[in-house]
Amino acid sequence: MNRLIAFIISIFFLTQCSLSEKINPSKDKKKKIENVKKIEKVLSDNKKIITEFNQDLKLDFSNIKTNNKINDNKNNFGFQNYDGLLNKLGNYKFAKLENINQLNFKPIFLNDGLIFFDKKGTIIRYADNQKILWKKNYYSKAEKKLKPKLNFIVDDKNLIVADNIAKLYSINIDSGELNWSQISSYPFNSEIKKIKNKFFVIDYKNSLKCYNFSDGQECWELKTEDSFTMANSKFSLIIIENDVIFSNSIGDVTAVDINSGLIKWQLPTQSSNILNETYNFKVSKLVSDENSIYFSNNKSEFYSIDIETGTINWINEINSNLTPIINDNFIFTVSDEGYLYVLDKAKGDIIRINYLLENYKLKVREKIKPVGFSIGNTNLYLTNNDGKMIIVDLNSGKVIETRKISGNLVSKPFIHNQNLFIIKNGSITQYN
Repeated sequence: MNRLIAFIISIFFLTQCSLSEKINPSKDKKKKIENVKKIEKVLSDNKKIITEFNQDLKLDFSNIKTNNKINDNKNNFGFQNYDGLLNKLGNYKFAKLENINQLNFKPIFLNDGLIFFDKKGTIIRYADNQKILWKKNYYSKAEKKLKPKLNFIVDDKNLIVADNIAKLYSINIDSGELNWSQISSYPFNSEIKKIKNKFFVIDYKNSLKCYNFSDGQECWELKTEDSFTMANSKFSLIIIENDVIFSNSIGDVTAVDINSGLIKWQLPTQSSNILNETYNFKVSKLVSDENSIYFSNNKSEFYSIDIETGTINWINEINSNLTPIINDNFIFTVSDEGYLYVLDKAKGDIIRINYLLENYKLKVREKIKPVGFSIGNTNLYLTNNDGKMIIVDLNSGKVIETRKISGNLVSKPFIHNQNLFIIKNGSITQYN
């Protein structure tokens, strides 16, 4: 009984309090004003936060210098000369590649044309008018059935080829004739980088190998920890002065002396659990400036690490395996979800975020995955897995146009000599 009385009394007082608030609008208004003032104070104390993620923030990149080193050893192409007329000039045709999930290959661009390959590993040199100058194939009948995928690098008059069936060879780019050929213990799975008379490539077993450019003889090999499954993306390497820095399938980034092959430093970025799920793990290419290396992965980690020591400068939570672009004080990247990020290079702070898939229907957006991007003058060109290209005004972050390139998969855009190139399965389309 006493408990019941106490309960009734408590209800009475609560009701009275509630009624007093309802019948006292001046008090309620005063309370709201106080809350607004508190919010205003918080915002004024954190002005940086207001602009940090501001999608309407306009930036001026008009004075940023262009960089047309398409074969840059640092993988940092930056802003390149391209006005974005997008008038189709022609197609460089080849026999369609097979068993590919992504056109993750790069042509060799020459001043008078380009070099690429077809489904049987035939190397093709094209003139700048898309005509074929020569075709050469150095594979046996059995090897052709394996559908070799080729990676290139060119030096003066010679082309180095490393493929996914463990062959390594050099040909003359004028004639296509074979200079030398070598066989590796394991297939290769990386781009190729060179310095002076040496070049470097990584195999599927996470081993970095150094070779002589002149004859393909191995100088040294550095083995890193292997995984149980095959990687789903190519490994990346860059050369800075006397060091080659590379990533492997389990997220390690390693700096190595190019002469001795000895490790200078190593940074593991993932736990040992990644060994069993390498196929699902994707890392962007490494890019660098004079002081730091930048890369990201599909585990929502964007890193900046010190070149000299391998220590982490900063980490930001961005989910992307696309190659970032750095220029001046900015870093540009696009997430797997289709967001364009502009970051402060020094601290990793996000300056602006823009959603680039807004022209797609809601039901379609989940299926769209960015393939890669390039920047020409002040426009960004992003290709997606639906064969379309999104053109973005980089100063405002707004989408200018969404253009259909192909009904199937396309590569990232490449810019060379004021032209834009996109690989489709069966041709490379050139735009001015």
